[in-house]
Amino acid sequence: MTEKLLNHRAEGPVSAPPLLLGPSLGTSCALWDKVAPELSITHRVIRWDLPGHGGSAAGLIAPGATVADLAGLVLALADSLGVERFAYAGVSLGGAVGLHLALHHPERVSSLAVVCSSAHFNGAKPWQERAALVRREGMAELAESANARWFTPGFTVPELVADHRNADPEAYAACCDALAAFDLRERLPEIAVPTLLVAGREDPATPPAHLREIADAVPGAALVEIPGASHLAPAECPEAVLTALRAHFGGGAGRGMEVRRQVLGDAHVDRAQARQTPFTARFQDFISRYAWGEIWTDPTLSRRERSLITLTALVAHGHYDELAMHVRAARRNGLTPEEIGAVLLQTAVYCGVPAANSAFATAQRVLAEEDDERG
Repeated sequence: MTEKLLNHRAEGPVSAPPLLLGPSLGTSCALWDKVAPELSITHRVIRWDLPGHGGSAAGLIAPGATVADLAGLVLALADSLGVERFAYAGVSLGGAVGLHLALHHPERVSSLAVVCSSAHFNGAKPWQERAALVRREGMAELAESANARWFTPGFTVPELVADHRNADPEAYAACCDALAAFDLRERLPEIAVPTLLVAGREDPATPPAHLREIADAVPGAALVEIPGASHLAPAECPEAVLTALRAHFGGGAGRGMEVRRQVLGDAHVDRAQARQTPFTARFQDFISRYAWGEIWTDPTLSRRERSLITLTALVAHGHYDELAMHVRAARRNGLTPEEIGAVLLQTAVYCGVPAANSAFATAQRVLAEEDDERG
């Protein structure tokens, strides 16, 4: 990795919509370990490290740095990856970077989630004092108090505490300089991208009131409060954060992809994702969001009943390649070979004998393949 760029980790299909994830001060991209893999099902997820944190070079930042400087590094990373427009979620300092990007570079940000962060960080003095402390004494003292600042009592993530202890003191202090100078309160109404605020109800660093202040000022913004979460909510309450982010960045597609995998199987969906190109990406998103995220999740009909209907419709229109896929899906949804045969026999009456004849041949092949796989 060139030292001119932030260290990063990319997950998910290259052709999927990009989603950048920003860390909090003192952590690395490991902050998103319990969330990013799930988000990468529907997005190209790109996590990045702050200068002097994780794998990013300390020399990327200097004393007196600003959040604008960090945002510039993020844009340089996106440019290097060929990412023109992206969704963005960030925690604490990473969230401040997101606010800056949405305000000053709205053409680059399609959607924003600000997690356990603020439009200001309680004035310059505490950050100036913290910067002076780490420049003088290093990271050891701050690392000792990390659990109390980051998590609810009794909870910890040792890897993140180690990241804190191993951060470069000068780079960490320069990030403190950026927090000391940050205050976007007066300009929040200018933010026009779709914005979600996620607050940890037990967060002492950026309490829910800070997120509520942003939600009240940014037009159309939504606020979610997570019970039992402190400052590093993605690490402490990953499922709640994941649910909120999926709903904001494309909940139908996220839920739809989950159902699609349950019905069609991981192997089939993985092949479809691998074949996806920029030309087909929107169609794949449409399938996941609408067919699987809305229709197949409607509780009015069971999955067994939906398989019965789908088999019949595919025979009626002669879609035998799709029929093979849905014979396998029908077996996953609990239909026996005898029940599948009964459905196809019914289609002989209403769709025609030639159509049913082709359908029986397709189904027999798929069922035989399943027998071979089991045997």
